[in-house]
Amino acid sequence: MGIMNVEARVSRSDGSGPQLPVTLLVDSGAIYSVLPAAVWQPLGLTQRRDVDFSLADGTLITRGVSECTFEIEGRAATSPVVLGRADEGPLLGAVTLETLGLVLNPLTRRLVPMRLLLAAMQVGARPAVATADRSAQGR
Repeated sequence: MGIMNVEARVSRSDGSGPQLPVTLLVDSGAIYSVLPAAVWQPLGLTQRRDVDFSLADGTLITRGVSECTFEIEGRAATSPVVLGRADEGPLLGAVTLETLGLVLNPLTRRLVPMRLLLAAMQVGARPAVATADRSAQGR
């Protein structure tokens, strides 16, 4: 797990309304990103669902989740976001990092592009099946 800060801009996923600057704490151990009420309320984000989260001390909390667009280092993508309370700081989590195609290098404490892999299969083709050495299986 690595921790650092990054400058970002956040906006509604439908493109309407303001685009706000925010300094996010990047925590590669966190799953979802979090925006405090002072950021998500002016954007007009609305709760789409409730999600239960486990804190480090084992406490369970429930928070509303919406989605918004994050723009970091010239890359923009829509990602789920936890609608944090006024006393909860802005956090950039793993889902948003992956959606943006970024990964945290913990040695340099910098965000770097991740190598994206795409598997393709031809229509009607059979998937490759690994075969084991039958003699090793005693057959």
